[in-house]
Amino acid sequence: MEEFGLHNPSKGLAAIGLGGVSRVYYNSSEVELYEEAIRRGEADLTIDGALRAVTGQHTGRSPKDKFIVRDAGTEKRVWWGADNKPMKPEHFEVLKKDMLAHAAGKTLFVQDLVGGADAEYALPTRVVSEFAWHALFIRNLLIRPDRSTLESFEEKLTIINLPSFKADPARHGCRTETVIACDFTNGLILVGGTSYAGENKKSVFSVLNYFLPEEGVMPMHCSANVGPDGDTALFFGLSGTGKTTLSADPKRTLIGDDEHGWGKNGVFNFEGGCYAKAINLSAEAEPEIYAATRRFGTVIENVVLDQNRVPDFNDDSLTENTRSAYPLHFIPNASKTGMAPQPKSIIMLTADAFGVMPPIAKLTPEQAMYHFLSGYTAKVAGTEKGVTEPEATFSTCFGGPFMPRHPAEYGNLLKELIARHGVDCWLVNTGWTGGAYGVGRRMPIKATRALLSAALDGSLKNVEFRTDPNFGFAVPVAVEGVDNAILDPRSTWADGAAFDAYAKKLVSMFIQNFGQYEDHVDSKVRSAAPGILAAAE
Repeated sequence: MEEFGLHNPSKGLAAIGLGGVSRVYYNSSEVELYEEAIRRGEADLTIDGALRAVTGQHTGRSPKDKFIVRDAGTEKRVWWGADNKPMKPEHFEVLKKDMLAHAAGKTLFVQDLVGGADAEYALPTRVVSEFAWHALFIRNLLIRPDRSTLESFEEKLTIINLPSFKADPARHGCRTETVIACDFTNGLILVGGTSYAGENKKSVFSVLNYFLPEEGVMPMHCSANVGPDGDTALFFGLSGTGKTTLSADPKRTLIGDDEHGWGKNGVFNFEGGCYAKAINLSAEAEPEIYAATRRFGTVIENVVLDQNRVPDFNDDSLTENTRSAYPLHFIPNASKTGMAPQPKSIIMLTADAFGVMPPIAKLTPEQAMYHFLSGYTAKVAGTEKGVTEPEATFSTCFGGPFMPRHPAEYGNLLKELIARHGVDCWLVNTGWTGGAYGVGRRMPIKATRALLSAALDGSLKNVEFRTDPNFGFAVPVAVEGVDNAILDPRSTWADGAAFDAYAKKLVSMFIQNFGQYEDHVDSKVRSAAPGILAAAE
């Protein structure tokens, strides 16, 4: 086996059964990975120098193909269900044996990286990739240790990703030829049958989400930034709600755009890079992200190039889920440490396509836990076959597929931290106003940014509030620099009765969804359910 680059010889691939491979590139640089990716026909260059890869059949994650080994260690800790499906240990061992055999004779790329900027909770991770561009991707997304420490690197998690391997459901206890199998107890994740690089990133996130709560650390699917006065803000939200866009504020330092921990030392980024959606990306709307996407070292996925290799960010013919992966230092105002003080504000983002939610609302700690466990946003009509009107989407903790433990564990930890540090919590609707999708219009980004600024600088605390009759939270009546009309959603609708019907429908969806958590929360959180005030009246 030929070996190139920096690594710890005592912890080589032979130690995990990969001694039969022909060549291994350890901790290769961007230049080396570019050369190999292009030479091997895995990817091509854009006119700006970014590396463009097309992932084929899988243009997004495969959550239905993710499994967790069910053993004595995970049996009582994992919340088994649709998001956390069990795999028998014996099936995992056969899968491991077959994947290692499949790797024989191949060239592999190894990156030794770290998940977690707080050294006390860091997860040293070795990622073994079949593709050079996958190695560059994860090199961008995780934290790179100092090269002088690589010879003594001691991994706690190993990810082996072989896209050319096809699983056998009968033999391996999985669902299809695609598999993401997680052995938390032994720190090994096996990925096969998919070229989508995001599986690597989210595998690390899932492991941190499993272990950190026992350390008193809240793992979060959120972006984070911090103001000049050390006022840290967290932005929770599902895809398409504005998590990345709104946290990229030139007046504030970006901590990270997707995954963070919150513990006794404050907030820390799990990652060393950003994985931004690239669809409809423009220099006008998102100048920092646009600039980062058009430079050497960035990996873009499934973006269409024209005959001159110019990316067309408006072309969704390969997928709407086009992506850009770049190191955090490509953003001019990004944190160099990935660390920030205890948060002062939490923003929960939703893109309400029903047009019922106000643009901003103040939440009590109990309401914050309720909406955190609900994780609401909405699909718009036309995004999927058969969807003719808005559809509610609930993903608990704003990241259900990545949360191995029961949602109430995360919710109770969040509630405790909010109370301990006196954090202000806000719900922000970046969705529709003046009607549901198809009738109303998207919430003006200028208004959203103005309201966020007022929330973060504290000026929103001093305005008059009303109680929303459907959701019970506090909504400002008037805010300087914002059209007061949009603060009262019902008044923006031409048909008040239609608004009431949509509001009633959405409230019932919230209540029905939350039924699965009611036995795991206290009475104050249960009383934060929407419709309580309306029912009392």
